[in-house]
Amino acid sequence: MVKELGAQVCGYSLPPNTTPSICQAVQTEEGILHITGDISDKENLKSAFQHFQPEIVFHLAAQPLVRLSYKEPLLTYQTNVIDTINMLEAARHTPSVKAFVLVSSDKCYENAETTYHYPESDALGGYDMYSSSKACAEILAASYRRSFLLDGGYALASVRAGNAIGGGDWAEGRLVTDCVRAIESGTDILLRHPQFIRPWQYVLDALGGYLLLGHYLYAKGQKYAQSFNIGPDTSPITAAELARQLVRAYGKGNIQFSSSDALHEAQLLLLDNTKAKSMLGWAPAYNLEKTIGSAVQWDKHFYQRLPMRQFTIQQIHEYQKEMNYREK
Repeated sequence: MVKELGAQVCGYSLPPNTTPSICQAVQTEEGILHITGDISDKENLKSAFQHFQPEIVFHLAAQPLVRLSYKEPLLTYQTNVIDTINMLEAARHTPSVKAFVLVSSDKCYENAETTYHYPESDALGGYDMYSSSKACAEILAASYRRSFLLDGGYALASVRAGNAIGGGDWAEGRLVTDCVRAIESGTDILLRHPQFIRPWQYVLDALGGYLLLGHYLYAKGQKYAQSFNIGPDTSPITAAELARQLVRAYGKGNIQFSSSDALHEAQLLLLDNTKAKSMLGWAPAYNLEKTIGSAVQWDKHFYQRLPMRQFTIQQIHEYQKEMNYREK
């Protein structure tokens, strides 16, 4: 998406950890500088920053799964907290950096699991290790900003999105991913928590918000060095209803309910996106029906073994036509 907007891009990441992967499907390395590396490797990370001299940094690296955080708490905290310091420090010692967007999570809030929509000013917390690690990363970012960045440093902001939906996500434990895998393999879709409610949203709506914030940080600096909820407008629905809508869009699929395990996961979580609308002029461009439709189109193309890079770029262009951002 950034490349399509005309930017020079450097990507720094571990090799893809799923097969298939969207990186392979759409040849994400084409036309960019790609560096394979671990953000826990401070020297390699610093070298990458010094070589490329970025002006805007988007930090998306994370251990992003609640369920895995129960199995790998140390990995979760190492990646989501300690390695975030590595990124912040590498950026601080690279004079070209003017803006830094830390991608956090809606799960960083102390969640009472009510129909209340959390604004950015609410208390941070988290029951599970993933959620609490994201709250820690938010506290870290605020402290780092005050400690190092107010006098001539780069502008640092964090973004908290909901549950992103889009084609090409093969990570373990993703609802849409699990549905598509089951449909394509001819097996039943098994839902562990059919009544759970999440702020479902289109992945390009989230990414569009990140890019817009990066623009403001770069152009206008510390005024926008805050946290922002980049969440959906759509009315909340359950996991079961989302699965039913996906099955209808796909044209096939059978849903079954499976017994859940003892691992705690939040049943209800909602975001207030008023601040992003008022300060950034950002708003979601896709409703849930269009979001599901775009994800289904992508996955159908992939499983039909059609060329995916150009189709993905086409979906980005279609989204850009729908964007309704208002310059502030």
